[in-house]
Amino acid sequence: MNLTIKTLLYIFNFLEKINTFFLRIGRQFAWIAIFLMVVVIMIQVFFRYVLNNALPWPDEVARFLMLWMTGLIAPSAYRWGGFVSIDMLERFLPKIISSFLTLFLLIISLFVLIIGLELGLKHINAGWIFNSASIKIPFNLIGGKAEPIKLAWMYMSLPVGIVFLISVNIELILRNFLSNFTKLELPEDLDKQKLETQ
Repeated sequence: MNLTIKTLLYIFNFLEKINTFFLRIGRQFAWIAIFLMVVVIMIQVFFRYVLNNALPWPDEVARFLMLWMTGLIAPSAYRWGGFVSIDMLERFLPKIISSFLTLFLLIISLFVLIIGLELGLKHINAGWIFNSASIKIPFNLIGGKAEPIKLAWMYMSLPVGIVFLISVNIELILRNFLSNFTKLELPEDLDKQKLETQ
């Protein structure tokens, strides 16, 4: 095994461990976010249709939770091949050409994600200017004044999710290259295997 392959294998193993760790945490927060989102929506349904008195904050809180849930779960879905894709061409092509095509598409995706990260960071900068219309930190409960949160905290879900997507994308590029163009046997994602057996 030459030095280049050893280096790539080391980077792959490092990224695989880092991604596994952080994506597990992200999934746990995503489950919590979707649970809270359902609770908030049910509260709004109760107040709107039973008490005929809609609250001002549940819609925005549900949107906040949905954005963070998406940003935290998307990297796991990407890693496990859970995104919608058309793979007919890939299946009909010879294995070596299919591997090159997959590698090429992953590299294109990496460039798109980098552009998305840049746009997401610009969006956060604008978010520090504007306050949420209805979500406030209830400092009034301890004698202070309720402070509206900045929209940047909501927008931050985009670059956070994209950073993890970039990390997963690089892992997938390395996995594709090492498994198809060397004789190395790479370990499968244990979390995906557990999910498939449940």
